[in-house]
Order: sequence, then structure tokens, then C-alpha cells
Amino acid sequence: MKALVIENPGVSQVQTVPVAPVGEKDLCIKVKASGICGTDVHIFRGEYLGTYPVIPGHEFSGIVEETGIKVTRFKAGDRVTVEPNISCDNCRACLNNQQNFCEHWRGIGVTLPGGMAEYAVVPEKAAFSIGELPFLSGVFVEPLSCVLHGLERARIRLADKVLILGAGPIGILLSKAIQLQGASEITQVDRNQGRLELAKQSGAARVCASLEELEPDAFDVVVDASGALFLMERALDFVRKGGTLLWFGVPPRNGTLKLPAFTVFEKGLFMLSSYTSVRNSIQAVQLLESGKINVTPLISHQLSLEEFVKGVETIEKGIDGVLKVVILPESTK
Repeated sequence: MKALVIENPGVSQVQTVPVAPVGEKDLCIKVKASGICGTDVHIFRGEYLGTYPVIPGHEFSGIVEETGIKVTRFKAGDRVTVEPNISCDNCRACLNNQQNFCEHWRGIGVTLPGGMAEYAVVPEKAAFSIGELPFLSGVFVEPLSCVLHGLERARIRLADKVLILGAGPIGILLSKAIQLQGASEITQVDRNQGRLELAKQSGAARVCASLEELEPDAFDVVVDASGALFLMERALDFVRKGGTLLWFGVPPRNGTLKLPAFTVFEKGLFMLSSYTSVRNSIQAVQLLESGKINVTPLISHQLSLEEFVKGVETIEKGIDGVLKVVILPESTK
């Protein structure tokens, strides 16, 4: 099969490689669409997790091509997406229903071959039916599942005023999901005017291009969707006393936050982060199928495997109206 292989940080090429053998509890999926996530960018740059060489891609959907002899939930021709986090289900974390912290964790597209290829072989337990959802929508099941896990932790209440820092694909997904939880008002901040316009179309009551437009101590909940260190630090300025601060975006691996200790103490905040998801993929599929969360406006680019680096650079530079970049393994350059 044809696959995009990251050989070392910053070095990738499309190669012809064998399709992995299909184990008795595995599925072989013909990949139709695979999204480039911020994590993929970090792996490509050597900044976060990943083993090399690796076929990246943990946000993907496709058609079941072949099933192992002990597979019971799927058959050839089924349309599926993947939960990329593979847990052992037997360590202390897994036994406490914290599979995202599995001591023997493996990740499809991170430590295992992923969806930037014509085919991907995954355990049956990692696959979820997407029914008649478009394959491009199926790409969003994984990021939406992470969003839902974060919001389960953030204890957002009816009529809360919420600030979201960042209006990229994750920021928009957060906004849409928070609206379903009954927030009275969402304010969204981003320097990109195109993204702010989409944020408004997606339900934000107010959008701002600068932090200076915001009132201090004004929000019940502040969510950082960027992972930018200065925004993670500034988030503290805008959450009210007794409020909630959720750091959701992925920061640089070696980054350090500098926070005013007395302010943290004086505000009595509920401060938390969120890491991947825990059994949220079914919820994500159901929300997409219901139409309550529409991801079509978030797809800005559809590229071939050969254009992976172009996609990464487009995301990094924030050019060409970039939102979600999707790789189509069957397409040609």
C-alpha cells in the first residue's frame, strides 16, 4: 500500500509498504479520509510523543476491508472510525476507568501505524460505526470525543458565561458542545478574522480579536483551546472568583507556565486540564449523526498523501483560511 511515513522529526515521504497482517480480533480499514491534528504536527516536528518511523494519522474514517476470525461487531463494507488510544484494560489506571492514563498505552498514528495510508489495521475494540455519516465528518469523531471528555470535567452549568481562547477547529467544537450544555453566552477570541466570523456563525455571542477587549474577572468558565503559553497564563485574568479554568489545548512539551501564586489562591478557582478521552467516541458519533454538531464548515483543505508537509506548513503558518486539513489517501497529487 501507499503510506506517508515520518522517518525522523521533519523528514517524511510517501512509501510503498506492506499492509499489516490482520489479527483474529482486528479490522483492516480502507482509509477514506484522515485529518491532520495538532498532535500530528508535533510528531512531525519531534515535539510530542511519537516513535519513528511512524505512519501518522489518528483521526480517520473508512470502510472495513477485512475482519479477523474473532471479530463480531463488524463485517466487510461497514463504515467506521477509530478511537486511537489502545489501553491494556488491566493496569491500575484502566481498572479505575482511566484508560487514557494506561500504563501500557499505545496510540494508532503515534506509536502504531495510523491513517495516513491506503489501509490501516486496528483492533476491533478501537473501531466505531459511523453509519451513513460522510467520511469527512467521521474524521471529527476523535477530536470531538476529546472535547466531550474535557467538558465532562469542566462542570459547566446552565446559564454560565464562557470564554474560549482560540477559534480553530477545536475552539469551534468546544463552542458547539458548550452551547448544548446550556451556557447563556459564549465569547471567543482569536487573531484570525476569518475564524472569528466562523465562530460567530457557529453560535458565539461575541467575538474579539484582542484580549484587551475583554473584561477582567467576568467569566464563569474560561477554556484555553490554543495551547499557547501566553494565553494559558492570561486565562487567569478573565475567570471570576470561584470560577473554572480549563486548559484544553496542547502546549509545547517543554513549555513552562508562570502564574501569580496569590491570584490563584485568592480566586479560589477550579483549575484543570484534560487529556484525550475516555469512552466518548459513541457520544461523538451520536452528536454528529443527530446534526446537533455540524462539522462541514470546519473542513478547509483536502489534500493527497504527497501534500502532507504542505498541510502541516499551512496549519503552522495559519494561511489560506486554514481550519481542518484532511488527507485523502486515494487521491493523487
